[in-house]
Amino acid sequence: MLALDCDYRVELGGTIRKQSFAHLLLLAGGALVTLIFTLSRVHPVFVRQAPVVDAILQHDYVDSAVRAPWLTSSTEVALRTPEFLADRERFMRDLLRTGKVNEARAWRLADVAVSEAYRRRLPPALVLGVMLTENDELNSSARSRVGAVGLMQVHGRSWRSALGRMFGTNLRNDTTNLRYGVYILSYMARRATAKTVADTTIEDSFASDSSWRTALLHYNGCVRGTNTRGCQSYPVTVQRNVIENAKTTCNGMDFEACVARPLWLSTRSEH
Repeated sequence: MLALDCDYRVELGGTIRKQSFAHLLLLAGGALVTLIFTLSRVHPVFVRQAPVVDAILQHDYVDSAVRAPWLTSSTEVALRTPEFLADRERFMRDLLRTGKVNEARAWRLADVAVSEAYRRRLPPALVLGVMLTENDELNSSARSRVGAVGLMQVHGRSWRSALGRMFGTNLRNDTTNLRYGVYILSYMARRATAKTVADTTIEDSFASDSSWRTALLHYNGCVRGTNTRGCQSYPVTVQRNVIENAKTTCNGMDFEACVARPLWLSTRSEH
């Protein structure tokens, strides 16, 4: 084994120069940092050609806390992490597995959905579960009998005036629709947590369970259950879609670890 403080000789142009091995290690380290930064900034097509996220996430030092930078870091920092690239690629793979989209569209949807999930501090798997519950055909032009539109079935009459300046008003556009849907989902999750936190008698583990259910009921508009028959089952349907269709996104975690607990931690930290 070489000692770190040893010298070795490099012959250049017929002359002998002595260089520090430690110095060379510093140069190599700088090159590695540059490489990692570059990988974090490239377009998804390069990830598709060489899925670096697989190699990154195989290391033992990547623990559950690091896997959720949207929960532990600012948005600006979280969106620059290798874990964001990993979450985006996993989301894309789950979309592709539905057979409803081609690879190019799967990448586009994953890029917007996971970016927005990170910005709104939501588990990406929850966004996928809601999307597939609302619109399992992933049809941008889908319209419900009550007028909800697009991938996330957003009711324009209720939300355009509030969110139109932020995201635009064309709810048949996938990007716009996803931004509306993720924002509304985040808003409902925070309302549900605020209500739960106000009841100090509820134990923490039960609170996390009831909070995500309440958030999903409100997203669906199921308050009294008078408009849509059987809407009380909506949270269970979303949960089933996460379990069955977000397997890659959850990366081996159950629903509690993938969605319920991190959502509770995210929304509770604000109260």
